[in-house]
This record gives sequence, structure tokens and C-alpha cells, in this order.
Amino acid sequence: MPSQLAQTPQPDQTVDLPTERVISSIPKAKDSKEKWEYPSPQQFYNALRRKGWETPEDHIETMVDIHNFLNEEAWNEVLKWESKFKCDCMEDPYLTKFQGRPKELTPKARWHSLLGAPKPFDRHDWYVGRCGKVRRYVIDYYEAPADGDDPVFHLDVRPAVDDAESMMCRFKEAAKMKWEQWFPNAASAASDKPESSSSPSTA
Repeated sequence: MPSQLAQTPQPDQTVDLPTERVISSIPKAKDSKEKWEYPSPQQFYNALRRKGWETPEDHIETMVDIHNFLNEEAWNEVLKWESKFKCDCMEDPYLTKFQGRPKELTPKARWHSLLGAPKPFDRHDWYVGRCGKVRRYVIDYYEAPADGDDPVFHLDVRPAVDDAESMMCRFKEAAKMKWEQWFPNAASAASDKPESSSSPSTA
């Protein structure tokens, strides 16, 4: 989130919104301790107003909390995928830039919507640097049925099919999930081994 976003309240604003920003866990550059910062509630509100989205002022702080939580979860899923790629330099991944594309469906989301699945309410493209190359990830954000009064969301995070390596990684993960679906007893036995680990969603 750019640091130059205005912290000034809107002329017709009736609620005082905090201007403090939370530092994420997402590294911003190679060999740097600098992390991406999330927008303050005031910046978030200003951005929504600029885009013409009407949002009750008293809901902004909750929306920012959800926004931050979802991005932390997305980064955790990115790290799971990155662990599947070979990296000789043993460099930690970092987020070089991101792009919101809410009006552009990914091919996967478009195909699923044609089959009757709900469309995502948002999409991001994240560019992750590691070992001298940048890999693009696509993230579809879905709203799931609420759990009582609590909102529930589903993230579909995966490397974009921009190269053969990413394509093969996607294929292997999909094949693994199908194997676990068709042969649950074998998958359960394998999961009891100490070296096993959970897999990111490819649904």
C-alpha cells in the first residue's frame, strides 16, 4: 500500500478513524528487514471513497482487520507453494509488488463460474522475488457462508501458469490432491509420517 495515501478525513466524515498503520509479516525486498505496511483505517476509507464505493464509516476498522488477516493468510499460502520450488540460493521469498484486478476474472474463476460456481469478489496478482527471478501468483478471494455472525472467506492462491516450472508444480499438486481424494486410506497413512506437510489449496 503506497505510503503517500492521504490520512486527511473526508469533508463529510462523521467518525474519527485511526491513522496508525500495521506492519505486515511480508518482506518487501531481498536481504532487507523492511516489511509491507497495511493502510490505516483512514487511508482505507479514503481509498474506498475515491473508487466510489459507499461504505459505512463505523465498519471501516473491521474491514481493515479482515483485509490484513486475508493478506497474511495469502502470504502463508504463497510460502507453502514456494517451498515446492527448487531454490539453490536458499533465499527467503519477498513480495516485490502487487496489483488489484477485481474486475478481471482469472481463467480458473471464469471456468468455474460457467459451471455454476460463485465468482470471486476480488482478485490480486502478487509478484514474488526469490533467487534472482520473480514469480507471479494469482489470488481469488471468495466469500463463504457466514459462521453465525462471523464472516468467512476462502482464498484460492496459486502460481500463475507463466512458465513450465509453475505449470508442472500446479499439475503435481492437483494430481496429489486427486490421489488423496481417490485413495484416502493411503493418504491418511502418509500423513502420519513426520516428514509430511499440508498442501495449499488448488480447488
